[in-house]
Amino acid sequence: MTDFVIRLFITGIMALCFSFLFIEEKHPQAEIDGTNNWIWPAEGIITDTYGTRHGQHKGIDIAAAYGSPVYAVDNGVISKSYYSNSYGHVVFIKHPNHTETVYAHLKKREVMEGQFVNQGEIIGEMGNTGDSSGVHLHFEMHLVKWTYRKDNAVDPVLAFGDVSKGSTVYALNKEENAVVAASKINQQKNEQDNHDITIKSHQVMDGETLWSIAEAYHSSVESIRQKNALENEQIFVGQTLLISIGENKQGYSLNNRSLKSSQSSKESHHEKGSQIKPYEVYLLQK
Repeated sequence: MTDFVIRLFITGIMALCFSFLFIEEKHPQAEIDGTNNWIWPAEGIITDTYGTRHGQHKGIDIAAAYGSPVYAVDNGVISKSYYSNSYGHVVFIKHPNHTETVYAHLKKREVMEGQFVNQGEIIGEMGNTGDSSGVHLHFEMHLVKWTYRKDNAVDPVLAFGDVSKGSTVYALNKEENAVVAASKINQQKNEQDNHDITIKSHQVMDGETLWSIAEAYHSSVESIRQKNALENEQIFVGQTLLISIGENKQGYSLNNRSLKSSQSSKESHHEKGSQIKPYEVYLLQK
């Protein structure tokens, strides 16, 4: 009996050691081959990155204005183009380097399954369809092919380079971003200085309403609704909103005269405050 236990133990150890010979790292942390010249799929602000939400977020989120163009990151063939309850309007592209990319929550799709697309070709428009809590593009990258369990998902920064939440990205490849992005940022900063308007992203906190957020940013509910294509005043905890800073209620740049007008309007708003019943933030995490 003792000899049998010893032999069984030795067999188990040998089997374990043998299995190590075939274990490979599933998702390499080095740059993915064939992605050197990939371009970002949209221009906007990074609002979420890969691996968040307890590891369940298998892509990267880019927020911009409703209807902003969404581009193919590289040449490829449309493998899927349809509507789902989770992804909303979504497009899948298979690329020559044996990767498949996903573009979700689109306002609309401009391509069909089986169609060949060139890098930079517009495949859809940024939207808020499916299981989405705000206007943005949810982008995923998969080795070989997409699966329902997203077993082959990898972090898109392996293709585009490292970015963090709040970063601004442009539809350019890595080398172009390094040179041109700085120029674009300076250009936008000059334009914003001239017009006293800038765009900020705000993540909705527990207890906030559109009214309180608009008040905090000296903006208006209507301006925030238009910027984020909101059908009503319902917002959700964790939702990311784009807000124009420096606009009055009509959407014009604020100057001294309009600041006084805004203050008068604010006083009038407080006088009528008892008649206004803003929606409460729904305690849902999207």
